[in-house]
Amino acid sequence: MPADLCPVSPKETHRALDTVTSVAPTGTTPSPSSLGTADILKSPLIIFVMGGPGCGKGTQCKNMATKYGFCHVGLGQLLRQEAQCSSWRGRKIRDIMLQGLLVPTGVILDMISDNMLSCPESRGFLIDGFPRELKQAKEFERIVGRAPNIVIVFDCSMETMVQRALCRGQVERRADDCESAIRQRLETHYTMSEPVLTFYQQKNLLRNILAEEAPENIFAKCCSVIESLQ
Repeated sequence: MPADLCPVSPKETHRALDTVTSVAPTGTTPSPSSLGTADILKSPLIIFVMGGPGCGKGTQCKNMATKYGFCHVGLGQLLRQEAQCSSWRGRKIRDIMLQGLLVPTGVILDMISDNMLSCPESRGFLIDGFPRELKQAKEFERIVGRAPNIVIVFDCSMETMVQRALCRGQVERRADDCESAIRQRLETHYTMSEPVLTFYQQKNLLRNILAEEAPENIFAKCCSVIESLQ
């Protein structure tokens, strides 16, 4: 199912965001019933797609979702949608994003689980922009009861990502794509993703793709990775 057909309905929880000033707020771990050890999450392919802002992962995930009938769960899009809400949580998330920091793990997992559980017939999930820190990776596996099938990592230079994100911000009028926030998000990304990459490397799940090439070449490499799983 293409991503656009997956309804977005993040739950309004009472999880506190009282650590919003830290780089990686802890949040409250969701209960097992939140992500649900539901059988519907046991059989479909689960593919994490990692990379810094502006590396092109969102574009390529949309292409892969269309070609393979996967559900595209775009974490960045979910957060931006929530940040546009006038709720207390929406305002807090907006403040965090403008600072280039990380939203608490409990909130992130709630948003992802809602989208996955809303697409029970999907043959696979492309979870774009997740996990952003090691705790998220471990919590996902603990609650869902399985690791992802594969983790695609888009490798791209910082300057390329900054320029791409700036262009995107101008086109889409995204407040979080100003240069200062982009560079802070990239610094946070590099710091927090290193232990995540090590975690998945030890599981032999990482598949690196050079994201400096033409979009069609990048897409061809993504397809090769997915087809190796089928």
